[in-house]
Amino acid sequence: MLSRRIYQFFIIYFLGITVLFLIKYVLNLSDYVIPSPLEIWQTGRHVFIRYLINVVDTLSVAVLGHILSVCLATIVGIIGRLTIWVGSLIRVAAYNIQAYPIVAVAPIIFILLGDGLSSRLLITVMICYFPLLLSFIGILSEPVAEIEHFYEATMRMNWRLQVKIRAFENIGKITTVVVGSGTLAIVGTIVSEFIAATDGIGHTIRIALYQSDLAKILIALFLIGICTSLYLVCLEWLGLVVQKRLQST
Repeated sequence: MLSRRIYQFFIIYFLGITVLFLIKYVLNLSDYVIPSPLEIWQTGRHVFIRYLINVVDTLSVAVLGHILSVCLATIVGIIGRLTIWVGSLIRVAAYNIQAYPIVAVAPIIFILLGDGLSSRLLITVMICYFPLLLSFIGILSEPVAEIEHFYEATMRMNWRLQVKIRAFENIGKITTVVVGSGTLAIVGTIVSEFIAATDGIGHTIRIALYQSDLAKILIALFLIGICTSLYLVCLEWLGLVVQKRLQST
């Protein structure tokens, strides 16, 4: 699983680099616009350790934000599955909050909370949680009639049992959604760092952009891709473990 993820990333990354070099040499662009392979290699040797530390910092915030997003989406999904006015109110509020573009809301967050961990976490959660919320509400609102009918007939049905039944019957979908949202968590963290933070790989990319240093940006993208692939593999493995344990019980 790990080797396949890394292999796929290498193919996509080096295809992109190849296209970039084709554009450079076909249009005869200078090294200032698109750096040469030698310049990228030398830049990588110079900044690799520092950028790797920044990527690990970003990944740690992304993982924490991802966990918070899953918890928040689960709570809102459980409440939002209700057909009464409380569930409807929760759904409307969740949808309306997401309607505001994060680039418009982010400056307000940084003004109120500063440029530290709390701002990065909040923006990560805001970007990551909405796809989770939509999926969780859809899954938890869909009855499993052939199973729920038995407990309803025997008067043993309650909301906790209902949630467990629907989650168990859709554990494959939940796992897929959680793994997929892992990428959004990393993207959300990088976006928050790029906008105004003073730490992480997003901040590093912003500095490289101001310097018009494409080589540094390419090195940063390479490390981001590697760490993202590793994180997604961990999520997939954890999902398989959970599914196997649930199926064996």
